Amino acid sequence: MMTDAATNFAANACTGPTTEAMQPVPFRVTARREETHDTFTLDLKPADGGAPFEFRPGQFNMLYAFGVGESAISISGDASTPDTLVHTIRRVGTVTTALSHLQPGDLVGVRGPFGSAWPMEDAVGKDLVFVVGGIGLAPLRPAIYQALSQRDRYRQIALLVGARTPEDLLYQEELNEWRARDDFRVGVTVDTAGPEWRGHVGVVTTRIPKLQMDPANAVAMICGPEIMMRYTVEELGRLGLTGDRIHVTMERNMKCAIGFCGHCQFGPEFICKDGPVFAYDRIKHWFCQREI
Repeated sequence: MMTDAATNFAANACTGPTTEAMQPVPFRVTARREETHDTFTLDLKPADGGAPFEFRPGQFNMLYAFGVGESAISISGDASTPDTLVHTIRRVGTVTTALSHLQPGDLVGVRGPFGSAWPMEDAVGKDLVFVVGGIGLAPLRPAIYQALSQRDRYRQIALLVGARTPEDLLYQEELNEWRARDDFRVGVTVDTAGPEWRGHVGVVTTRIPKLQMDPANAVAMICGPEIMMRYTVEELGRLGLTGDRIHVTMERNMKCAIGFCGHCQFGPEFICKDGPVFAYDRIKHWFCQREI
């Protein structure tokens, strides 16, 4: 049921996602899916039936739960089908818990898109490697969609996925579809599993030395916990990838998304404005510093 706040919001909000950087735009939940025990996906459409929501793979939105607040969430849908905005969200705090209670028909505020994108054009004609940990598959999924829809533009494409347990794997049906393709190499591993698991057990970085790629002609894109990304960068470096061809996406506590509040400052950078996607070379000095 629409609250009074939501009714007023719908009546008074602006009509497009880029009209005012700080003004949320009303979107309506059209579908909701449970992905894991603590992660869910919302499909959204403009509440006023407005224009499709265009974005680039790697960008994020600020999602506003009425009466609670905002949270920065990476876009996890297909950029080639902008009529539906897709966000996969983990329940980790007050705002994301409020978002998890939304049902089809409810309203949510959206600001964005914000931030930098995965360098898909830089990877054209090269081997493309995706390495993800945990919910990190969600921010990289739009880039995977683009690479597969334009498969002839890239050489070998590989995806390594790591999760704590088999139950924590995102998009399991989609992963099975990808694994069935003969033009896309997908490796899945979990940290721990019971006897019913027939797959690989171990952290995702243990699969990196087995990658088949040309290090001098490859681009890597990484998303996951910072410690996982740090070790992934080290392993890729051992294979010969240089820092300018390794890209990571950073997630920080964002409040404004336009570089005004300072909550997401990372050394001299602002994750919301200068990122969230960075070439590793650009941030390597700060990447391994504690408490930054």
